[in-house]
Parts: sequence; C-alpha cells; structure tokens
Amino acid sequence: MATMAALFLKTPTPSHSFPKTHKTLFAAPLNLSLSPPPNPKTRRATRIVASALIDPDGGKLVDLVSEPAKREAKKREALSLPGIKLTRIDLEWVHVLSEGWASPLAGFMRESEFLQTLHFNALRLGDGSVVNMSLPIVLAIDDSQKDRIGGSGSVALLDSGDNPVAILSNIEIYKHNKEERIARTWGTTAPGLPYAEEAITKSGNWLIGGDLEVLERIKYHDGLDRFRLSPAELREEFTRRNADAVFAFQLRNPVHNGHALLMTDTRRRLLEMGYKNPILLLHPLGGYTKADDVPLGWRMKQHEKVLEDGVLDPETTVVSIFPSPMHYAGPTEVQWHAKARINAGANFYIVGRDPAGMSHPAEKRDLYDADHGKKVLSMAPGLERLNILPFKVAAYDKTQSKMAFFDPSRPQDFLFISGTKMRTLAKNRENPPDGFMCPGGWEVLVDYYDSLTMAGNGRVPEPVPA
Repeated sequence: MATMAALFLKTPTPSHSFPKTHKTLFAAPLNLSLSPPPNPKTRRATRIVASALIDPDGGKLVDLVSEPAKREAKKREALSLPGIKLTRIDLEWVHVLSEGWASPLAGFMRESEFLQTLHFNALRLGDGSVVNMSLPIVLAIDDSQKDRIGGSGSVALLDSGDNPVAILSNIEIYKHNKEERIARTWGTTAPGLPYAEEAITKSGNWLIGGDLEVLERIKYHDGLDRFRLSPAELREEFTRRNADAVFAFQLRNPVHNGHALLMTDTRRRLLEMGYKNPILLLHPLGGYTKADDVPLGWRMKQHEKVLEDGVLDPETTVVSIFPSPMHYAGPTEVQWHAKARINAGANFYIVGRDPAGMSHPAEKRDLYDADHGKKVLSMAPGLERLNILPFKVAAYDKTQSKMAFFDPSRPQDFLFISGTKMRTLAKNRENPPDGFMCPGGWEVLVDYYDSLTMAGNGRVPEPVPA
C-alpha cells in the first residue's frame, strides 16, 4: 500500500517562514451519513457526467507569486517601501490569496469588496457575474502604521523576522468597523469567539486593501510543506489521474471509520451516476484553529495511518492541506470552504451537520442550527455550479462491530461516540470499540495525548513532524 507521501506533488523549496506556534486538542467528530440524491426539480441539479474539471471562479486561477526573473528586483523594491509586519494569521491569508484559493480576488479586500462580502456573501465582477465570497479577507493596521504609510501608494508586507514577503500596491485604507464585521460574520458579538479574539478585537482600527504580489511561495518549514498543494497543482494531479469528478471533504479532526464510510459510499454513488473515475480530495484545514483542535502535524500523521491501513484507497484519494485559517462561523464560513474547493477543481462538496460550527461561547448550546449549513450551501449565490452532498448520521453499530449509517428502526443497536468520549478514551490509553477507528490511527491519537501529559503544566507541545 502506498504511503500518504506518494499522494502529493513535490513543491518548490524557496520560501518564507514564520514562527512555530501551535494549538491543541480536538473537537467532536462529525455525525455522518449521506442523504438521498437531490431532487431533480430543485435549483441545483446533480450533474450526470463531466468530462473536464470545473472552471475556477472568474474563469481563471489567480497566481500572485512573482516570476523568478523579477524576484530580486521586487525584493529591492520592497525594502524601499513602508513596511507592515504580518501576524501568523495574516501570513496564512497571504498564502491563500497568492495561490488562487480566493480567485478571482487579487489581493486584500478594498472597501467595496469588504462591504459586498459582509452584506451579500458575494462579489460582483466587472462583467456582471457573481462569485461567492462569504468571509472578509482583509489586513488590519493601527494608527501608527497608517501614519508611517503616509502618502505611499504601496507597502511591503514583512514576516516575523522583518523579511519582505509581498508588496501590496494601489492601496486603499479605510475604517475597520470591528463590531459590524464580527456581527455580520458570526451573527453575534458575544465574547469568546476564537478567531475574533485572536485576529480582530485587538487588531488595528484600519483596513488596507490593494493588489498583492508575493515574492516567493509561502512555506512553513514544519515538515508538512510537501502536502500543501496549490489549486493549480491539485488540478494537475486530478488531470493526471483522469478524474471525471472530484468530491471534496474538509475536516479538522482525526479520520474515524464513520468519515471513511461516508467517503467510500459517496464514491460508490458517483460511480452509479455514471462517472468512471471520481477522485476524493481529503482536505484537512491547515491554518489557524482553536485550542481544542488536534494540531495539524498530528492530524496529518493520523491521516497517513488511515491510508496505510487501507481504510481509504490511495489510488483514488488525494490528501492535501487547505491553508485557510478557521473562523468557526458556521453557515457563513462553510460557503468559503466550498468556494475554495471549486477553485481547486472539485465539483462535489460533502457537507455534514453543523459545518464550521462551534458551541456558543457564553451559553450552553450550539451557536448555529445544525442543518443550516447544508441548507445555505444549496441556496448560496455563486455556488450554483457546485453539487452539494449532504449527509445524515452514522454511528457505531454494535450488531456489526463497525461504523454504519444510523437505522432509526433499531436505535438500541447503535452507539454514539462523542468527541468528549473519544478524548477521554485516548487520554486514558483505552481502546474504542473495534471498528471505530483503524488501530494505527488510534495509536497516533493516544500518542498525542501522551505528549500533552509529558509536556506538563498545560503547555502545548510542538506537533510531530509528518
């Protein structure tokens, strides 16, 4: 069986780095099971057979990385400009923009794009067409940075070591209304929203937008860069494999056999619909995550074991890291997750209960209705070309000793293993029921929690290199 590393394309080595800071633990597993095929009378009919990959938004992938021949001149130019130091999350957004995940967006948002995103979850292009854009991709600056920029039309974006990463040109500076941004993105301004507290509430009172040119491809030097395939590289890989359908599954948790059941059953259904070679894009989120999510390095090691143990077929699976930071903004954010996968070549997107959701930060309830994410995706402007594959619930079937689609006619036969239960088992070095997760993957999870115990005093250890 091929290892996970064989599923990835090699990427160039020139890079910018940033400091290694990592978050910990993990959220509850998704409840899985594919729902019936969409009603053919609904607005978004499921495509029967496609012969080529779906076009990116705007018709062309954006590539904002400087040409090698111009790189040194651009570096010299950057050194002559006023500089803005980027946070870790800022740099992740530079990464997202530079590779075209947000195509056709060509830089940090100017005010008109920011307002369209906040109020319409979409951008209207010059030809009158509409593309989905549900999350603001913006860069905040404070008063002192604004004063330092003065009348300059361009600024240099710097990493943590003050090395130039990119140039932002034809800039526009406008007011950062944080309360409006938070309210429109999350539907609440309650304190305790992880991304808001990390990246918004303490950020500057101004936003700066403009055209972005990234000097070199963003790298993190964490042992995982070979897994960070750009949309262009993913499209090349899908074409190389002669994919006639690509179905994407995002996750920020370890893969258990319920996830695998969903993904293999989806491929079966696509074959029944007439596709000859549907390819799975298993696409773990690799940007900022909150403190109770398993760090990326450990997740990737766990995913590798899933492939090594044959739970998923390496011949029909491409595993890659999605570089976006995580907002936990529910139905608003899941549109961004789906839109970005269109740009990577996916024409099917799997969505579960409460996608991108979280518990309410101040009350004992979920922040979002569990079904609203999939409903919003079926109606979202600019996502009409994407086929949404919602799923219901899977649980551990005690009669078969494996994960199976939940049968409401015999509920007594099913066991629901919550995230809390899974964490407790792993922390105590206890095994889950046979068939819940592949043994190799479970061992990685146990090792992760062991590493937290060894770290002591609640501090988070560095993620294991993949």
